[in-house]
Amino acid sequence: MTSSAPPGLTRFNAADERDVARLLHEVCASRAWGAAVAAGRPYGRVGVLLDAADAAMAGLTADDLAEAMAGHPPIGRPAPGDATSAREQSGVRDDLREELLELNLAYQERHGHVFLICATGRTGEEMLAALEERIGNDEDTEREIVRTELGKINRIRLTRLIEARAEGER
Repeated sequence: MTSSAPPGLTRFNAADERDVARLLHEVCASRAWGAAVAAGRPYGRVGVLLDAADAAMAGLTADDLAEAMAGHPPIGRPAPGDATSAREQSGVRDDLREELLELNLAYQERHGHVFLICATGRTGEEMLAALEERIGNDEDTEREIVRTELGKINRIRLTRLIEARAEGER
């Protein structure tokens, strides 16, 4: 680790194992992902941390991915009291929520898990179009799309985590 690491990254690197495990679980519910990212500490640059997160995501098994997906609420229904999911799904207009939820249920029935998409910066219409497009995918195709979307979500959440820790939050 270099002394030029941003303050939030320095605090992340110095945190005790239990705190880091909790913080990483807030980013991604996969214990295997969190353990792999935590094991790479200390990180000298945020980019190296993000690369480690990507590598950990690439190494997840189907069961690990299922565990990660279980930590995400359906699109259109952020978890009550979960500011992160509410912020990420803020592009969903109220008039689209019911349609998204209905199609999400059909997706869940077909694929066995919640529809997962990196919602940050996307409109409800864009998420609905992606859901309609992806509902017919085969299991292997959808698993790799989910892996990519989870990776995007994790990068955004890790970046916010490091920025928050730089400001002394969390």
